[in-house]
Amino acid sequence: MSASHSLSKSAARQLEQLPEGERVLWHGAPDWKALAMHVFHVRAVAIYFLALAGWNAFAAFSEGFGLAGAASGVATAAAAGAFVLLLLSGFAVLIARSTTYVVTSGRVVIMAGLALPKVINVPFPTIGSAALNLRASGNGDIPLEIIGEHQPAYLSLWPHARPWRLNKAQPMLRGVPDAAQAAEHLAAALAEKAGQPAKPVRRQAASQTRVGPVQTAPATAST
Repeated sequence: MSASHSLSKSAARQLEQLPEGERVLWHGAPDWKALAMHVFHVRAVAIYFLALAGWNAFAAFSEGFGLAGAASGVATAAAAGAFVLLLLSGFAVLIARSTTYVVTSGRVVIMAGLALPKVINVPFPTIGSAALNLRASGNGDIPLEIIGEHQPAYLSLWPHARPWRLNKAQPMLRGVPDAAQAAEHLAAALAEKAGQPAKPVRRQAASQTRVGPVQTAPATAST
C-alpha cells in the first residue's frame, strides 16, 4: 500500500468495512496550499485587494485628502484583504485536514466533511474514465467521469468536484501532493478490474492525462 499521509482513526474505521478481499492500494490527502490556490483562488483575491488599495490611494489624492488619506485607504484595503486571505487559507487547511482520499482494488473513496463528515464511494464500474491534471509543482487533480443513470450532485461533492461540471458532476481528488503516483495506482487498479494491461501514466506538468476506462453502476455518498 502506498500513502502520502497517515490515516486518521475514523478513516481507518471506515476502511475496515470494505468488502472481504478488497484491499487499499493508496491513500492521501489534499495539499492545503493547492486548495487555497485552486479552490479558493487566493491569488485572484490578493490581486483584487491590491487593485482596491491602489484605487483607494488614487481616489484619496484625487479628492485632495493627501498622503494621509491615501495611506488610510491603502491600510483599510490591506487589512480587509489580509482578513479574507487568512479566512480562505484557514478553510483550506481545515478541508485538507478533514479529507482522506483512498484508492482500493475496487473503488475510489472520498472521506470528507467538517461539521458533517461524509463518505463518497465511487465503485470502479461507475467510472467511465479518469484523468490526471498535473501541475509543475507535482500536485494535481484526478477527476472521475461517472457513467450510468445515477449521477452525484455537484453540491454534495464540493469542493471535491471538477469545477463547473454542474449537470454531470465529476468527483475529483483535488490538490493531491504526488498526483502522478496516485494516478498510477488508480490506472493499474482500473486496468486490473477491467482485465486489461496497465498503462503507465505520463508525468507531464500543466497537462491532462487520461488514466483509464471502465463500465456501469451508481456512485454513492453517505453521511
